[in-house]
Amino acid sequence: MNEPGLHALLDRETVRRRVDAGALPDWAVAHYESFHDALVGEHEGSPFPCYFGADAERDGSMLYTFCDSTTEKESLVALGETLLEYLDVYRDHPGRTPLVTFFRPPEREFTEADYHEALWHVLQFLHVHDPEPWPEDIPTDPDDERWEFSFGGEPMFPTCRAPFYDQRQSRYCPVGLEITFQPRTVFEGITADTEAGQRARDVIQDRIQEYDGTCPHADLGDWGVEGDREWPQYLFSADEEQAPDECPMAVTRDHPRAPMLIGR
Repeated sequence: MNEPGLHALLDRETVRRRVDAGALPDWAVAHYESFHDALVGEHEGSPFPCYFGADAERDGSMLYTFCDSTTEKESLVALGETLLEYLDVYRDHPGRTPLVTFFRPPEREFTEADYHEALWHVLQFLHVHDPEPWPEDIPTDPDDERWEFSFGGEPMFPTCRAPFYDQRQSRYCPVGLEITFQPRTVFEGITADTEAGQRARDVIQDRIQEYDGTCPHADLGDWGVEGDREWPQYLFSADEEQAPDECPMAVTRDHPRAPMLIGR
């Protein structure tokens, strides 16, 4: 952790030090500063809706990495290695510690459809190169309410911010694609079937309405609740015609795993 290089797993102190020292490329600095300002600041007088994330950024308990491509094998293999390292250490950090991943912005202007394609390419690549089997208690069918992305044997909830959210500021990132990986374990005690989880959901949804100036997205739901689906929540649609109708990810428990991350 905190090793040299763009793809390293970093804590906030290290990111801040590298930003101040000019040791990160401009796009990486812009990504982190946009993220930090959004979470600890306000939009038209309203705080960021997810107070868990805002508190973690304010307290310095988040972890971060940078990835300079959504398509190049070398970059995505490095991301997979960093994600495995994160899964080894996140429980040793205080609070609910996610991994925020900042991707280098594309050289051409991306449409919303391009960002959906980029996200699912990244997740599919990670799955194909996963050294661990898909968890036995997680379905492989994304149309199951208990399906969710898994990697390194850990079910997790990856959420995204992107530049195409003109009307949904809580999901807006002006720089490029950003994925926050949150293992299912960080939601212990605040899931939909708990009183604390229901309170948290009510507070966050009220904050979304104030922050975005619009009601929460129609696809917002809870994992494991009948009728809700996990995968559309990773990158909410702004234009339904540009979003996939079905989950683009193909999951299997017994695929011949690609060798790049095996033998770690």
